[in-house]
Amino acid sequence: MAIIKNREALAKTSLRKQALDIIEAGINRVLPPNVIKSAVGYDPARQILTVSGDTYHLSRGRVFVIGGGKASGLMAETLESILPPEKITAGIINGKSADYKTSRIRLITAGHPIPDERGINGVKEMLALKQRYAIGESDLVICLISGGGSSLMPYPVSGVSLKDKQKITELLISSGAEIAEINTVRKHLSQIKGGQLGAYFAPASVVSLILSDVIGNDLAVIASGPTSPDPTTFAGAYKILERHQLLAKTPRSVASFLKKGCRGKVTETPKALDNCHNYIIGDNRLALEAMKNKAQEMGFTAGIITAQQRGDTTVAAQSRARELLSARYAGYDALLIGGETTPKLPTPAGRGGRNQHFATASILAMAPYPGEWVVASVGSDGSDFLPEVAGAIVDHNSLGNAKKKKIDVKAYLDRYDSNTLLEQLGGSLIITGATGTNVGDVMLYLFRT
Repeated sequence: MAIIKNREALAKTSLRKQALDIIEAGINRVLPPNVIKSAVGYDPARQILTVSGDTYHLSRGRVFVIGGGKASGLMAETLESILPPEKITAGIINGKSADYKTSRIRLITAGHPIPDERGINGVKEMLALKQRYAIGESDLVICLISGGGSSLMPYPVSGVSLKDKQKITELLISSGAEIAEINTVRKHLSQIKGGQLGAYFAPASVVSLILSDVIGNDLAVIASGPTSPDPTTFAGAYKILERHQLLAKTPRSVASFLKKGCRGKVTETPKALDNCHNYIIGDNRLALEAMKNKAQEMGFTAGIITAQQRGDTTVAAQSRARELLSARYAGYDALLIGGETTPKLPTPAGRGGRNQHFATASILAMAPYPGEWVVASVGSDGSDFLPEVAGAIVDHNSLGNAKKKKIDVKAYLDRYDSNTLLEQLGGSLIITGATGTNVGDVMLYLFRT
C-alpha cells in the first residue's frame, strides 16, 4: 500500500527511492488491519473471541467497544470486519477522524494534541453506556487504544476546567518533558486516565487492544493507561512540574488539585485492576523489523540500532552521526532507529516537529561522510507536530543545495524552524496524511562509500 503521497518529488536518487520504500514497509506493517488481524480472531460457531491466544466466550453476554487514539478509527473499522455486527451492542470511539466505515461503533472526532470539548463529550457518552445498557459481569468491553489517546479522551476532574487542562498540556509539551512525565500529570487531573476507565466498567471484563507509541511499551504510559494499573502518584505529578520549573505558570486550579492529592484528600489512581486485560498488538519494534526485512530484500546489510531512541532531538542526531562516522556500525549500510526524541523549544520557536528537526540536524552532522547518504525521520501517524507533514528526508546533496540557495542551515536549526528551511530546500518534506496508525517515530540511515 502506497503511504507517501509526494514520493515523486522526494525520490530524486536511487538511494532516496529505496529509503522511501523501506519507510513504507514499516508503516504498512503496523496499520490496524494488519496488526489486529494478526492478533484477533473470532469463531462464529462457538462464539469465541481470541486475542493473542487467550479466549473470551461471547455467548455469555454482550460486547461493547470504547476507546480513543490516533489509530482508533481504523482499529474500530478493522474490528467490525472481524466481529459480525450483531455481536457488538454499541460503541463509542474518540479519534482524529471519523472517515472510517463502521456500523455499530460511533466515531467522534476530537482534538489533538490539545484536548477539546468534543473529546469530553465523547468520553461522557462512553461512560453513559454502562447505565444505559446495564453493563454487568457477563459483558465484555473492548477498549481500542493508541497513541494520542491522552488528548483525544479528556475528562478533567471537578474543579479543573478544560482551558486549564489545555494550558498545562501546552506547558508540558513545550518544556521538553518526556511523554511519561506529561502523562503522569494528565492522569492525576483526569477522571478516566491511570486505570480509572477500566475500573469504572467493573465488574465487566475489559479487553484492551493497544497500539503502542511509547518507548518500552509501558502500559501505564500509553494514552495515559486508561485500563492499566497506575504506579504514579500525586506527589510524583507535582514534582514533575517543579522539575521543569512550571509551577509559576501552572493554572491555580491544577496546582491546588495536585496539592490536595499530595495531602491524601483525593483518591489515588487504582494500583490493581483484576477485570482488565491489556494486549499490545503493535509497536515500534514491529515496524523496525519490517523495515529491516525490506532493506535486506533490497540487498542492504541492515541493523536495528534501537527502538528506544529518546533525549534531545539535536543531540540525538549529532550522536548518531558521530557513531556512524567513527565506523561504529562498520559492515552495515542500512541503520534503523525507533522511538521519540524531545526537543526543548526556545521562545519564540519557528515551525517544525521533532522528525523535521532531526533531519535538519543531520544535514550538518552527516556532512563529513565521504560518500552518498540518506537520512529520513518520520512520524508513523503521519503528523510531525504539524498535521500536514509526517517528517523529512535529507541526503549528501542537501547542504550543498542550501549553500547554493544561501540558506544558513544552522540559523534555522538554532531557532527550531526546520519546516521553513526544508520547504525552501525543496524535495525534503514527507507527506503521508493520517496513516491510521501510531507507533512513534522511525528513522533510517542508508549510505554508500
